[in-house]
Amino acid sequence: VEIDGVPEIVHVKNTGRCKELLLPGSTVYLSVADNPSRKTKYDLIAVEKQRDGAAPLLINMDSQIPNAAAEEWLRKGTLFSSDAVIRREVTYGNSRFDFFVTDGDRKAFLEVKGVTLEEKGIAMFPDAPTDRGVKHLRELIQCRKDGYEAYVLFVIQMQEMTALRPNDTTHPAFGDALREADRAGVKIMAMDCVVTPDSIVLDEAVPVRLY
Repeated sequence: VEIDGVPEIVHVKNTGRCKELLLPGSTVYLSVADNPSRKTKYDLIAVEKQRDGAAPLLINMDSQIPNAAAEEWLRKGTLFSSDAVIRREVTYGNSRFDFFVTDGDRKAFLEVKGVTLEEKGIAMFPDAPTDRGVKHLRELIQCRKDGYEAYVLFVIQMQEMTALRPNDTTHPAFGDALREADRAGVKIMAMDCVVTPDSIVLDEAVPVRLY
């Protein structure tokens, strides 16, 4: 990244390929790391994606943020009651899920997937093959069979999306597993986010198109 005319190596807080986002000339947003012994001084946390005939789209790039934003949203009593007990990183079967929620008689596992890939207003997941994601879906199906509620929450790290679709071109197995999960009673949800250079908040539901 060029900072005040000087090239600087920065850490990208995302494990995806991001090849459609991190293009030469793109405007990016950085945070200063608080660890002086790190090799890189900055973290790349957001990027402006250029669009034909429209204002740039600000996309959050921090792959750790969707879980934190989802927890903040859950604690507002949006999906469960305000009295729900919300635990993070809970193991069940052969997977560790992002959240386990107890709300009266309700017991639910919830897995969060952060989304940064979009094409013509359609958000898509994944942006690279994810065997781990397929495994999580299989385990959520088992959770449903065992009597638990099960959710997949796609946190779309941008606004202005008209739908979310599985990226069958990049990883057809994930799309197949997502559709299987839907048929098994796993609830598939997507929420967009209000993104600023220093904040991200879940905002509105986005339709999920599985077929």
